[in-house]
Amino acid sequence: MTAKERRCLKRLEWIARLTPETCPGGVPTDERGWRGLVNRMVREVRGVVLELVQGSGRSGELLLHQHGGYRKLRGFQAASLVYDGTCIFCDRFISRRSRTHDQMVQAARSGRQNIAEGSMAAATSRKTELKLTNVAKASLEELLLDYEDYLRQHKLRQWAKDDPEALAVRRRFRGYPDSWFQESDKSDKPHQRLDPYEITGASAEIAANTLLCLIHQAIYLLKHQLKTLEKSFLEEGGFTERLYRKRQEHRRKNS
Repeated sequence: MTAKERRCLKRLEWIARLTPETCPGGVPTDERGWRGLVNRMVREVRGVVLELVQGSGRSGELLLHQHGGYRKLRGFQAASLVYDGTCIFCDRFISRRSRTHDQMVQAARSGRQNIAEGSMAAATSRKTELKLTNVAKASLEELLLDYEDYLRQHKLRQWAKDDPEALAVRRRFRGYPDSWFQESDKSDKPHQRLDPYEITGASAEIAANTLLCLIHQAIYLLKHQLKTLEKSFLEEGGFTERLYRKRQEHRRKNS
């Protein structure tokens, strides 16, 4: 089984393991919800089939890795929620004259932008993709400490991992409806911030804890992404190695 086939099977694992407990967004309660779940499963299977079919008639390995498509990465989506949420939080609760305001916004932005940049760099450099994805994770870990410090210094409660509020945030993110992200990408609303958790109207305690939960989700997803990238790099090598193999293959065919 090739690395590509293993990645495709990995994408379908959530369908094979679907239970009432793991159902994205919870078990549907009406016809519309069930239709949405089925459509999502169909889209996922169709995407895997297309990925396997593309390039199936070519011989040898591809010189350039598949790249881009970062908007569909769950880690990027989580980082997008964190970035917009952090902009809202800082504007509401931290003075613009404070260095902390700029540092938190920049850390959140770095987490999002480096995922995108790494995804685009993947065409010619898995090493660069690994490096930038790790930078994104490090930026979000820095931001995590800022929110923890805010709660501690303002004597506000920090939710435990298994508190009902934290579980509700994670359960809602598992559904991650596409409409959240489609709305933020509309060209006619360039200044609209992504705020499905209503950070705009939440108290400082709820807003900070909600964003902490989302940061944890983003870091968790990036850790898994890094493991996949490392494995792919070890199995397939970098651009220079693939270029060398392609040249050798070309020489053998024309000798």
